[in-house]
Amino acid sequence: MAEEEKKELAPIIIIKKKGHHAGHHGGAWKVAYADFVTAMMAFFLVMWLVNQSPAVKQGIGGYFRDPVGFNKKAGQGMFEGGASPVKSFKYEKKEPSKDFEGEKQKLADAGEKIRDMINKSPDIEKLKDFVEIEMVPEGLRIQLIDASATSDSSIFFALGSAKLKPRTSLLLSSIASELGNLPNHIIVEGHTDSRPFTGRIDYSNWELSSDRANSARRLMEFSGLHLGQIFEVRGNADTQLRFASTPDDPRNRRVAIIVLSEEYENQIRNIGLTETAQK
Repeated sequence: MAEEEKKELAPIIIIKKKGHHAGHHGGAWKVAYADFVTAMMAFFLVMWLVNQSPAVKQGIGGYFRDPVGFNKKAGQGMFEGGASPVKSFKYEKKEPSKDFEGEKQKLADAGEKIRDMINKSPDIEKLKDFVEIEMVPEGLRIQLIDASATSDSSIFFALGSAKLKPRTSLLLSSIASELGNLPNHIIVEGHTDSRPFTGRIDYSNWELSSDRANSARRLMEFSGLHLGQIFEVRGNADTQLRFASTPDDPRNRRVAIIVLSEEYENQIRNIGLTETAQK
């Protein structure tokens, strides 16, 4: 009896088991999925690019090297049809031809062709008095003088800006179409007068001359120069005045396009190799 009473008085413990849901895995799967989609996009882009012509490949390469300037030519985009604006050009180290006089004559002939082209074009013929074409020790130099002797008005650029005027774009396109037929490398220089740039406190004649030279470079590369034909782009501000006795003369504002002779380019490269060896 006593044992039965103890069993009846013992507490009854009921254990209830609750079901547990699987824990959340977080957002790791989203990252993995995004990586997968990105990889597939890259794969299909590579497959598409492999099947394109060399001209399209060079055009796309030029865009990614300089997306701001490469897209602009009279409001046209690079994918609006037509041939690639950039030709293939690769500098190959070779022995000098020794026929320096013959090469200089070819550069002089190219200058005459550009001069005739300007004179015969009704769209840019009015700019001929502001284009100076001459042979210099470096090779052929074409200078766009951005003002006249009687006026401070800007001829080729918007005043105080690196924005090319429409006729300037036409002129540079014509020059580039002729120079693109030559194997010679090119230097583009920007120059200003000595009057300080007052438009912005963080902008000076150094930036203005560099930006104008780069604007000319972009347009010419788009219009006919070979890929890699540009050797240097320089912004000289007012350090190389055209009229040193009158530093404020607006005719000191200019962009110079210098087509290097093989002889002069060899001198530059030899100087660079010598300096490198001395370091």
